[in-house]
Amino acid sequence: MDDRDHPSTDPTPGDGNGSLGRRGFLTAAGLTVAGAALGAATAGRAAADPRRTPRTATASAAGYAVPLDTVPHTRTWMAWPDNSTIWKGKLGGAQSNIALIARTIAKYEPVTMCANPASVARAQSMCGSRVTVIGSVPVDDCWMRDTGPVFRTNGAGGLDAIGLNFNGWGNKQNPHGNDALVAQRVAAYLGIPFTAAGLVTEGGAVETDAAGTLMATRSSIVNSNRNPGMSQAQIETALCAAYGASKVIWFPGIQGQDITDDHVDATSRFLGAASAVVQLPLPTDTDVWSNDERQQYQILSTSTGALGTPVTVARIQGPDYNLIRSTNPDFVGSYANYYLCNNAVISAQFGDTAADAAARSALARLFPGRTVEQLNIDYIGAGGGGIHCVTQQQPAV
Repeated sequence: MDDRDHPSTDPTPGDGNGSLGRRGFLTAAGLTVAGAALGAATAGRAAADPRRTPRTATASAAGYAVPLDTVPHTRTWMAWPDNSTIWKGKLGGAQSNIALIARTIAKYEPVTMCANPASVARAQSMCGSRVTVIGSVPVDDCWMRDTGPVFRTNGAGGLDAIGLNFNGWGNKQNPHGNDALVAQRVAAYLGIPFTAAGLVTEGGAVETDAAGTLMATRSSIVNSNRNPGMSQAQIETALCAAYGASKVIWFPGIQGQDITDDHVDATSRFLGAASAVVQLPLPTDTDVWSNDERQQYQILSTSTGALGTPVTVARIQGPDYNLIRSTNPDFVGSYANYYLCNNAVISAQFGDTAADAAARSALARLFPGRTVEQLNIDYIGAGGGGIHCVTQQQPAV
């Protein structure tokens, strides 16, 4: 998930059209901003299906850890948006983007789309026969990276799922009752063990190198709207237990400027053990998000991984916002929010032809042997996210 989309009234197609967007602080049409007293942050941990009480993740979980997203996948999980209040005036465009992403990924690996029962037929029609649409896991929105399970493997054929206790990004988006249960319901659908993490966060807020190191922003996780009363040390312990890691590289991040409080997957991604890539802005970009990107690059470049190895950091150049299709100054233009599937990299393109081509070349170098697919997903970008935000991989075992 990404972090640039704020309320806008710019009517240009693909830029939000006054829909306010997932990433803005919204106080209209069923979307609310919570203040400091966020009971749902605590309630999110208990937002499991009342028919079962999930375990809490501990460090002794039989060697289970979240693998790198480069490993082979069994399938990709996605979610179908159908709430016209959340996607005010742009629901059709969002659905078209989701369908395009699903159809593209389905060329490389199976895709399972969770949809509300009344929307199954439309989702199936738009996604095509290569995508499996199910109506048994109801959803509120399309951000499967944040609401879906985080899958773990143990290297011996075992697969389980972690739930990150989704609470609507600090109770900023309502409704989110169905989305709070997506992780557990997907695990039940698959018949695999489910564990509730010992904290509240979202999948887009955490990156793992699968060699013991995580990276995240303090602004998103060490935040009273998710984890009231928890210290950074306690949060770090819970994160490492959930992901099977031993170290967290923290970025300060940006709190209170978007619904995610600055998710890391818009800017910085792990490529492998102590290896990462960061999207950087143009030298002339001086806004708060551009400075955040530079800060993440600087911190990563001077950090070591869990095994003491210095982190090597590649770069992707971000687009020129004066040259992209959207005229919304808050449009999300994240090449770093790519998604890896079997034999392919699925990324966005924004209409800055030089930057789009450079990003394609960079991704091809970073992931040799994979086909790079670039998609126009401007409605999702206007909604505050990207392709990584709306997908969740299920690793093969």
